[in-house]
Amino acid sequence: MQAGPTVWCPRVSRLLFALLLTALALTGGDAHAADVEGSLRLTGRWLLDSNAPRDFRAGQGQTPAPDLAMSLLAAGDGRYTGERLQLVGRYELGGRKYLRYTTEDVLIQAAAVEASTALGTQLGLGVEGRGKDRRGGSRDYSDLGADAFLEYVPDVRLALRVRAGAHRFVYRPDSRANFGNPELGFLGRYRFNRRHSLSVFGEYGSRRYGVEARPPPEREGALLGRRKDGALAAGASYTYRGPLALGLTYTFQEISSNSFGETVLRHRLSGSAGLRLPWNLTLLAQGALGLSRYPDGIFLSPEIILVEEDEGQNSLSLKLARPMNEHLDVELSYGLYGTNLPRNDLSYFRQVVGVGLTWRL
Repeated sequence: MQAGPTVWCPRVSRLLFALLLTALALTGGDAHAADVEGSLRLTGRWLLDSNAPRDFRAGQGQTPAPDLAMSLLAAGDGRYTGERLQLVGRYELGGRKYLRYTTEDVLIQAAAVEASTALGTQLGLGVEGRGKDRRGGSRDYSDLGADAFLEYVPDVRLALRVRAGAHRFVYRPDSRANFGNPELGFLGRYRFNRRHSLSVFGEYGSRRYGVEARPPPEREGALLGRRKDGALAAGASYTYRGPLALGLTYTFQEISSNSFGETVLRHRLSGSAGLRLPWNLTLLAQGALGLSRYPDGIFLSPEIILVEEDEGQNSLSLKLARPMNEHLDVELSYGLYGTNLPRNDLSYFRQVVGVGLTWRL
């Protein structure tokens, strides 16, 4: 693997440990009458990747050679529910090894924990933390966050949550992209019945960077102070649970910066579907369409590289799964990803085909 030791980021460990201590403090005398549940999943795949380095090309430029890769993903989650306290945790560990493009080998760890306690019959108070640490390739970063939240649940149909916390992002290949900020957010969900539900969400963060803001060309040499961004995101999602499982989400994101070339507006529409087929087969599909606008023109900053790592524009993925027994599934997957930056005459195209096994407990 490339770019640093493949160990869990110390900041993540300290964050999650502090949140677990908070959860234990909230537990108090709630140890009796508790309900504990959890699950474990392990997936291994062989992959054929048409663009492992995720290279952009100009016009009809040469594309990278395809490469074979082996990927492994282990995921576990658990839930503790007492009379007053609920504690939820999730951890994932995944890696990918390429035969040709070894610089794209990667190890990713992600964890989240949430602890909440009831305040009467309708209010809840809690804390949550999340962390992701990626090592390898040009997209080598740690992403950390912690929040306190207040939740209002008057009945089974309606749930409202407001949160406030802090966010820290560290991008190792280029420290210009490092930032920290306070965040505010909300989430509302209304369940019309057991099949239909609608959610709305939004968040805002005032990001602070450790570099000077870049002036526009007509003011070259001007001193604008440290770079500051306002990051706003809002959207809505609809889900249907019946013979066919459906989900549809629209998200708008605006990053307004005092640094030239870093302001961006994004619209993203994503959807998912799950369907049971004959012969005990399950088909899962996910797709997304994205539209980005750069008022200053496109400046290829580290953030744009990271967006494309997340396949941030247009994508379609399909997975066909069939159980071999109670704990083992065989899977066939296909992913198609594409992005076009017309003002820079750059395009990005990638296909990934995989076959693998998933073991569940």
